[in-house]
Amino acid sequence: MDEKLKQAALAFHQFPVPGKVSVTPTKSLATQQDLALAYSPGVAAPCMEIHANPADAYKYTAKGNLVAVISNGTAVLGLGNIGAQASKPVMEGKGVLFKKFAGIDVFDIEINEQDPDKLVDIIAALEPTFGGINLEDIKAPECFYIEQKLKERCHIPVFHDDQHGTAIITAAAAINGLRVVGKKLEDVSLVVSGAGAAAIACTNLLVSLGLKRENVTLCDSKGVIYQTREDRERMDATKVHYAIADNGQRTLADAVAGKDIFLGLSGADLLSPEMLKTMADKPLVFAMANPNPEIKPPVAKEARADVVIGTGRSDYPNQINNVLCFPFLFRGALDCGASEINEAMKKAAVYA
Repeated sequence: MDEKLKQAALAFHQFPVPGKVSVTPTKSLATQQDLALAYSPGVAAPCMEIHANPADAYKYTAKGNLVAVISNGTAVLGLGNIGAQASKPVMEGKGVLFKKFAGIDVFDIEINEQDPDKLVDIIAALEPTFGGINLEDIKAPECFYIEQKLKERCHIPVFHDDQHGTAIITAAAAINGLRVVGKKLEDVSLVVSGAGAAAIACTNLLVSLGLKRENVTLCDSKGVIYQTREDRERMDATKVHYAIADNGQRTLADAVAGKDIFLGLSGADLLSPEMLKTMADKPLVFAMANPNPEIKPPVAKEARADVVIGTGRSDYPNQINNVLCFPFLFRGALDCGASEINEAMKKAAVYA
């Protein structure tokens, strides 16, 4: 981040008041009668109605339009494990996007806990307050376990946006991009740079939509993930699932050659112009590392004119960003009273 942008961002967050969110009453509080209805003694009436029929919480409180954005700060953007408190600006930012694009109110909740089971207990205990839970910036592989356990325990939608929001918009971009270049999902090959939560979720969704699993090569920080790699026994199951037979490929450069799609959810400048030139005709490049992509669009276009490239950044063309998905997915889930966001809903969002 250059100094000018840094100072502008700091000023934006500090003035005229610190932070980006506040609580605004939805009822008049102008008279003594208003106060008597808003709090004691009038507030006892909806309390007793909800006690008798818990579903009435959606009738008498903000629960039906209130989402928790929750993080423990262990995998924040491209910043890593910066802790719960330092993640708060991101969670506030997520909240204002929910409000801006879908009219959904948000409480951001930063939890100073890294033990997965304790974190699950804390979040599950918050269920009475919210109509939905958006998990954010929780590191892999713990995030898979945490989301699954919460989905089992909670009766409201639980959605890890880093996984599924990214997967939905990536799948939509792939389908539309392949249409532009005249290819079909079932015929193409994919190389993935990165093997974290978002990368695995993107790959899973693309495979469920028709991409052949045997046409997928997954790479982590040590290179190609293959079945006989010496650290295979220490890999988590999500990586092992996509381990390929040993074909001699070891590096990302090896894996990129001949591929139709590059999906980057890793780090800055990992896809060189020389590597890009080895890809198939009319390649799709989704360089989504945040804040700096695996290859910048001007560099990619200079390397080859036929590339179709998208990034996660708003200052480049073809932005692939979760904000195209998560506000509207939650809006639909809240409006229909869904108890979960399931695979059918995710696939419908891809084609929306």
